[in-house]
Amino acid sequence: MLPFDQWLLIGIIIVSTTFYIANWTPTEVTAAGTIVVLMLTGLLSPTEALSGFASTATITVAAMFILSAGLMRTGALEAVTIYLGRFASGSARRLLLLLALVEVPASAFMNNTPVVVMMIPVVVSLCRQYNLRPSKFLLPVSYFAVLGGTVTLIGTSTNILVSDLYRQAGGAGFSLFDFTSLGIIYALAGCAFIIFIGYRLLPDYSPLANLTVERSQATYITELVTTEASKINGKVAAEIFTQIALTERPLPPQPIRRHRRLSQPRLTSSGQNPQPTVTLLEVIRGGQSYQAEPLRTLRFAPGDILIVSGTPKDIHLFQQTHAVDLATVIEDAERTAPTDFEEQVVEAVVMPGSEVAGNAMRQLALHRRFGVRVMGLQRQGRQQVQGLRAQRLEVGDVLLLRGKVAGLRTAAETCRLLLVEGVESSLVRKTKNTTALVIMGLVVVLASVTAIPIVVLALAGAIAMILTRCLRIDEALGALEASTLMLLVGTIPIGLAMESTGLVNSIVDGMIAIVGATNPWLFLVIFYITTAMLTELISNNAVAVLMTPVAISLAATLGVNAMPFLVAVLFGASAAFMTPFGYQTNAIVMGPGGYKFADYLRIGAVLQLLMIVLAALLIPLFWPFG
Repeated sequence: MLPFDQWLLIGIIIVSTTFYIANWTPTEVTAAGTIVVLMLTGLLSPTEALSGFASTATITVAAMFILSAGLMRTGALEAVTIYLGRFASGSARRLLLLLALVEVPASAFMNNTPVVVMMIPVVVSLCRQYNLRPSKFLLPVSYFAVLGGTVTLIGTSTNILVSDLYRQAGGAGFSLFDFTSLGIIYALAGCAFIIFIGYRLLPDYSPLANLTVERSQATYITELVTTEASKINGKVAAEIFTQIALTERPLPPQPIRRHRRLSQPRLTSSGQNPQPTVTLLEVIRGGQSYQAEPLRTLRFAPGDILIVSGTPKDIHLFQQTHAVDLATVIEDAERTAPTDFEEQVVEAVVMPGSEVAGNAMRQLALHRRFGVRVMGLQRQGRQQVQGLRAQRLEVGDVLLLRGKVAGLRTAAETCRLLLVEGVESSLVRKTKNTTALVIMGLVVVLASVTAIPIVVLALAGAIAMILTRCLRIDEALGALEASTLMLLVGTIPIGLAMESTGLVNSIVDGMIAIVGATNPWLFLVIFYITTAMLTELISNNAVAVLMTPVAISLAATLGVNAMPFLVAVLFGASAAFMTPFGYQTNAIVMGPGGYKFADYLRIGAVLQLLMIVLAALLIPLFWPFG
C-alpha cells in the first residue's frame, strides 16, 4: 500500500495532467497552480518548488527560442527552401525529399516550431506554383521537423530537459552529438517512409483553410447582426432563404455537412453571376433561439443575430447586399465601419505563445486595436457554430479575418498569428540572414569542440542576435513561448517530488514485480512505448519529467547502464505522430492543411510502429546494457 504523500502526489499529477489535456485553463496558470499546490501540501519546500525557474534547462530552452527567432526573422532558411523547390519540377515526391533535406538539418539546431512556421507559407507557394495539394505536404512538414529534433541535443526542448535531469541525478548528461548516430538513422527511416509510403496515406483534398486556387470553396460559420439600416428588416426568412430545415441544429457544434438548413438560392438574371449562397442556421433574438421550422415565418428585426455559413466571399457579399454587420466585432464598436475596397480576407493560425490563446473571441478587440474583423473560426477540421464570441481560442485554431494589409500584418506580429492567405506573416531582414547563420553556426561549433556548457553558448548566441540587430529586443522577448517555458517550470518540481516522496521507487518496484528483473530489453521496449503513447496525449516535456527519474532508478535497481532507458525517453518523447495535439507543430498544420483526426491516426500509427521497431533494435546496439 502506498503512503499518503505518494497518493497525494499521484492525485496532483492526475489533476494537473487533466488540466493540460483539457485546456480548461491556460498552461501558464496550470503550471503555476501546480507549484503552489506542491508548496501548500508540504511535498516540496518553496526553494524546491520554484527550482524550475532557475533550471539550466529552462534557461537554455529560452535562449534557443531567441536563436530560432533570429533565424526566422532574417529568413535564413526561406531562400534555401525556395531555391531547392525549383528543382522539384512539379514532382510531389521530389518536393517532399527537398523539404526533408532542408527541415531535418534545420530542426536539428533550431526549435521545431519556428521551422514549421517558416515552412508553411513556402510550401503553400510551391504548391500553388506546381498545382499540388497542400494536404499532401503540410503534415510531412511537421513530421520532418519532429524527426530532425532527435538528431542533436538542442533539436528539441525535451532533449535539453532530459539531459539536465540526468545531470542533476549525478549523471554526465548529454553532449551535443551524443545520440546523433541513432537520430540520423531515425530521421532517414521516417523520411523514407513519409516520401514513399506515407504520401499515399495522406489526404488528397482541398483543406478547410484552403490555400489553393479552390480557396473560394472553403466554408466558415459566422454571426451577423441586423441594424436599423439592414435591408432584411421586416422580411420573412423564407423570402431570402429557401429549403426549410427539417430538424434543429444538433448540439454541440457539428460539421456543416450535417446541417439541414435554409439556404439562400443562387439566382441569375441577364447573364449576371449567381448570387452569393449563404446558409441560415439559426436566429437568436432576445436570448431565444429560432431554428428549423420556426424560421419559415420569422420576420427579421433590428438586433437579430443570424448564424450563417458560407464561403468568405459569399458572406462578404451578403453583408454588402443586405447591410448587416459582423456580430463578432460588436464589442469593439457600436457599428462596424463600411467595408473598404482595400480590405482583404485572410486566414490566420493561432500560434503557440499567442496572446489570444485561451481568450474568448469577445476579448480580442482586434477591430479596435488593428481594424481587423473576425468572420469565422475553425477548430480541428470543424467550423465553430455556437456562441462564436464566447469561444476560447486554442493553439492551431484558424481564424477568418478581414482587414487592410497593414492591420492584418500588425495583428499577426503582435498576437503571434500565422497568416496563410493574402499577405505574408512578417517582414524578414534578408540583409541579416548571413549574420544569423554565423551566430547559430558558432554556437554549434563551440558546443562541439569545447567544454563550454550549452546554456552559456545559447545565452551568448541569443545576446548576439540582439546586438547584431537580427532581432529587436521586443521581438526577442516575444519569441519566448510562455506556455512552453512555464510548462517546464511547472513540471520540473514534479520530478523532484516523485523522488523525494519515494514514488519513483514504488513505480520501479511495481514494474519489476510484474515484468521481472532478468530482461532489461523488455523494460526498454515498455519504456519507449509508454513514453511515446503518453506523448500523444500530453506535452512531451511533461512526459520526460515523469519518465526520466523512473528510467534512472530502474537502471540502478537492475544494475545496468541507464543510457538505453534515457535514450528511449528522449526518442519516445519526440515520437508524436498519431494525434494533432501530441506535438504543437502537428496542431499548427492542422488548420492550414484542413486535416482531420483520422488523417493523423492513419499515417501516424504506421510511422509510430516503425519507430518502435527501430528503437527496440538499435538502442541496445548503440548503448549496451552492460
